[in-house]
Amino acid sequence: MPPTWSLPEPMLATPTPGPALHPGHAAEPKWDGYRALLGRWTGDRVMIRSRSGGNLTPAFPEIVAAASELPDDTALDGELVVWEGDRLAFERLQQRAHRRAATAARAAEQWPAHFVAFDLLRAGTDLTSQPYRTRRAALERLFADHSLQAPWTLCPSTTDPKRAAEWLEWSAVGLEGLVFKRLDQQYVSGFRAWRKYRFRHTTEAVVGAVTGAPTAPTTALLGRLDASGRLQYVGRTTVLNLAVRQALAAELQPGGTVHPWTGWTFSAGWGSREQLAVQLVEPVMVAEIAVDVSRDAAGRWRHPVRLERVRSDLIPEDVPLFGKDA
Repeated sequence: MPPTWSLPEPMLATPTPGPALHPGHAAEPKWDGYRALLGRWTGDRVMIRSRSGGNLTPAFPEIVAAASELPDDTALDGELVVWEGDRLAFERLQQRAHRRAATAARAAEQWPAHFVAFDLLRAGTDLTSQPYRTRRAALERLFADHSLQAPWTLCPSTTDPKRAAEWLEWSAVGLEGLVFKRLDQQYVSGFRAWRKYRFRHTTEAVVGAVTGAPTAPTTALLGRLDASGRLQYVGRTTVLNLAVRQALAAELQPGGTVHPWTGWTFSAGWGSREQLAVQLVEPVMVAEIAVDVSRDAAGRWRHPVRLERVRSDLIPEDVPLFGKDA
């Protein structure tokens, strides 16, 4: 029997510059994971769909198995996450996304996923036309009535600004910020009506290479010294604005033959196989950068960082060591 309903396109969020929780809104933690919609139909049919519409079902057999705990005709919106030690490990999640059959089963044992549910879109009937506060209450009842435990996780939600601010202190474990949702808002498929605040802070790193030319850099590749004093790659900047580009170009010198990154290759993006064309520079210039909290297990920033200014008053030894949170 063919299904009588389908998963909608996910509702989306637009960035907001501040973390303030306004009246009439709820706040939820923003997780460093894969956005996913999950449906369970009558007859035990289960589908896990990515934000872009990809089928994640074969990659997460433990979530599919746990879906038997849900009632028929249930649809959830949430985030797939993987914990490694005491932090969220996005890189483990990404490694799992394309696995199938036996390799997916082995990965589920090694890096089990959790489904963090933050919205209930269907509970026997379509709930998307109901306001957030109604859907949230129904989601909480679902967890209570069916005693849902791991791999299911109920995403926290609050209307208390103080509590929402406290969640920003969870950045060390890999939470990225906050999502704000109007209490009276319906779930509108594909519509950017939620707001998201990504936690960012400023720190320092050493410029080890650039794209473009040292005299006209386009982006900067950044490093930090490890405990042995060797420069390790930590991430790449967004495209430099004109003022920063000029300030950086005035300080950079081409790298010599003993550069610590000689012979290295650099990916064009996190998880991409495309390689960058880079120019090594003398790794002596320190830059102040704005970063978010999304890192891989080695301590590299997954998202491009923003170079705020050149710090000619600092030397590489003044920069936090590779792998540190600062």
